[in-house]
Amino acid sequence: MRLLILGPPGAGKGTQAARIAQSLSIPAISTGDIFRANIKGGTELGKKVQDILAAGQYVPDEVTNEIVADRLSADDAADGFLLDGYPRTLAQVEALDAMLAESGTGLDAVLELTVPTEEVVQRLLKRASIEGRADDTEEVIRERMAVYTKETSPLAQTYSQRGLLRSVDGTGDMDEVFARLEGALKETSDS
Repeated sequence: MRLLILGPPGAGKGTQAARIAQSLSIPAISTGDIFRANIKGGTELGKKVQDILAAGQYVPDEVTNEIVADRLSADDAADGFLLDGYPRTLAQVEALDAMLAESGTGLDAVLELTVPTEEVVQRLLKRASIEGRADDTEEVIRERMAVYTKETSPLAQTYSQRGLLRSVDGTGDMDEVFARLEGALKETSDS
């Protein structure tokens, strides 16, 4: 299956993406993880994106598109993948469409985790204190939420119009959310 998962920062996308990917035996591809690994490793890419991410902004499309195209060309993604954190803009949707068309494939479904804003803010503040993530201050979290609402939430409408969107309640414990996601995927494979 070729999937992507949408939702605001802190909605649980990374946690659920890993579980879904494992259950389907496909790679979970997180652009955020790729960026953080490059920052930690002090690579050229890491230096480029560090200040952008620290301010709560999005990495420019051309940089992100290049990274995703490279990752999707890996052998382990040939039979499916789950993208987490990409696409984030309508321009990135077009770039992904072109990448998939080039390989003669398309998306099977788009999963959207929905979580109220205040719950997301509290989750991210808790995560910041546990993991020591300096990019998760309340000011940056609220900026990321504003950017998400402006730039990324229109993607849900686009994918809904294409009949690919499966909105799932992202509140509750991890197992409850995973069961809802599995149900949405079962509906996708049955149709």
